[in-house]
Amino acid sequence: MNILAISGSLRVGSTNTLIIKAVADRLPSNVSLTLFDGLDDLPHFSPERDTDPSLPAVVHLRQAIQKADAVLICTPEYAFGIPGVLKNALDWTVSTVLFNHKPVGVMSASPGYAGGERAMASLLPTLQALDTRIPEGGALVVSAVKGKMAPDGTITDAVTDAALKRLIAGLVELMGAQERGSV
Repeated sequence: MNILAISGSLRVGSTNTLIIKAVADRLPSNVSLTLFDGLDDLPHFSPERDTDPSLPAVVHLRQAIQKADAVLICTPEYAFGIPGVLKNALDWTVSTVLFNHKPVGVMSASPGYAGGERAMASLLPTLQALDTRIPEGGALVVSAVKGKMAPDGTITDAVTDAALKRLIAGLVELMGAQERGSV
């Protein structure tokens, strides 16, 4: 089983990308994780640009989602919402069925003590519109993230580590159920 991970941050050394890497270290041996590398290459979405054949960067995104058994999104909070580049990427999938019933785990990591909740609140309706399946425990907000991880991305907070493990377990369980056809 393969999880496609999308970091909503383009910043080098992003804590959101580091959390994705921490998730990868906690996956069972039968699950792999691929970090999507083309968020910054996507053109601004417009329905007029959503043509056949699609633009190469859009094809790259759509193929990555199609090949994945699940998607994991980790995003910072910018101006009480998700970054425009992440929303833009999701908008490029609206005219497809790529996310229909696909298991999706979502995280928002913020350096502030009260950050991340609004990013999550703006992301979840978009994922609902895309008809994704978020498992029980599959949405996680990590506020004050820099106090919960070492500079290399090692999770140092036991509560955050346990929440990551629950998110992973729920996502893996849902992927397995879909693979067996029991969902």
